[in-house]
Amino acid sequence: MKSNNTIRWAKHLSLWIIALTFLGCENDPKDFQEATYSTNPEVFIDGFSSGLNYAAFSNTVTMAFQVDHDVTYNNSSSSMRIDVPNVNDPDGAYAGGAFFTSVGRDLSGYDALTFWAKSSKAASLDVIGFGIDLGANKYQTSITGTSLTTAWKKYIIPIPDASKLKIEKGMLYFSEGPENGEGYTFYIDEVKFEKLGTIAHGQASILGGINKIETSFNGVQSNVSGLTTTFNLPNGINQSVSISTAYLEFASSNPTVATVNELGVVTTLATGSAVITATLGGQLATGSLTLNSLGNFTKAPIPTRNPSNVISIFSETYSNVPVDYYNGYYAPYQTTQSADFTVNGDNVLNYTNFNFVGIQFSAPTINATSMTHLHIDLYFPNTVPTGATFKFEVIDWGADAAYGGGNDVTGTRTYTAPTLVSQNWVSLDIPLTSLAGLTNKAHLGQIILSGTNITNFYADNIYFYN
Repeated sequence: MKSNNTIRWAKHLSLWIIALTFLGCENDPKDFQEATYSTNPEVFIDGFSSGLNYAAFSNTVTMAFQVDHDVTYNNSSSSMRIDVPNVNDPDGAYAGGAFFTSVGRDLSGYDALTFWAKSSKAASLDVIGFGIDLGANKYQTSITGTSLTTAWKKYIIPIPDASKLKIEKGMLYFSEGPENGEGYTFYIDEVKFEKLGTIAHGQASILGGINKIETSFNGVQSNVSGLTTTFNLPNGINQSVSISTAYLEFASSNPTVATVNELGVVTTLATGSAVITATLGGQLATGSLTLNSLGNFTKAPIPTRNPSNVISIFSETYSNVPVDYYNGYYAPYQTTQSADFTVNGDNVLNYTNFNFVGIQFSAPTINATSMTHLHIDLYFPNTVPTGATFKFEVIDWGADAAYGGGNDVTGTRTYTAPTLVSQNWVSLDIPLTSLAGLTNKAHLGQIILSGTNITNFYADNIYFYN
């Protein structure tokens, strides 16, 4: 999603309290029965189903969702209309919200959430799914990049493991931003859970289906990411579904070296190797994480410079300026992935499968006119081969403070061996005057890191200083 899933209420919930009074008798255990929940599959069929509520996500246009009576599927009386804003709309950056019930439903008898949709123009819907209930959001499930057209079309979101959804409150959620800077309108109708019986059993994946090998240290915690399940739909198309960790059962081959909990949080405990895997409904997921722990972790040197002379990008020692992201994921050319971890309370950036990565700070840009140096601590857990290079690019976005405005300037500097050494922290203090091409420093917006023959490194304490 294009924003945090911080939720604000769009309407108040009603709370019904039923008081039961028992007088002068004892309860027979046979009188107690397991609570049953509604199996109602309907979400929006000519209107809200019973007990359904709506809440808009934060930073959205709160009135983006409306019930429409003019554009409907199959001549029904109403549909869900979502008006996506233009870029820089003062009322919100995007359209998004969740439909949920105050009392859970038993959805274990269904295998998919289905709906019909059309839009005012061809578009790609960022995220749509179910499982956001304004609580734990335990079984959050979604599809991304859904192609919308100007004609009504049926869409299917397979349920990864319906046996888990016996008390589910999150019926539907969506998130969508402007298309090429322009807003548009899309419609959703006939939203319901179904038992299609024609969806082929899904194949789950963790870490994008890749068998990863990572160096670790005692006390390091990281999260298993890249969780998906791929189903074959009735039309023969394979549909990938993003899933939450609650659907999976995680396991460690060597719990004395590393453990993994039900949330997919991996904790390294001792020297040695362990393989983290997962199953969905008893079937092994593709992808795994092999951790090779080298023992105790040596933190990067703690900075001692006066905070008044520092503009910090990433550090536990100083207050960091607002950062858009520490990994831009510039598809399709970038291969770099993030495997950031926390060790004994210290956050460390970890870049794997490295070719280049962007760190951006645009709101606002940084005025480093009074700064003289850029500092960064680097750690290369693998052997640094002969001929390896590590390049820094610092980009000033010019007086318009906008990327690509025609007045951007870039300063560069490249390091090689013997400066780059393995399995030791390398502290670099780069004079800004040595960044060839950096003629302005008043509107810094990005730091780009790139390299050759380096696939994995840690970074900490990134800051400008005088």
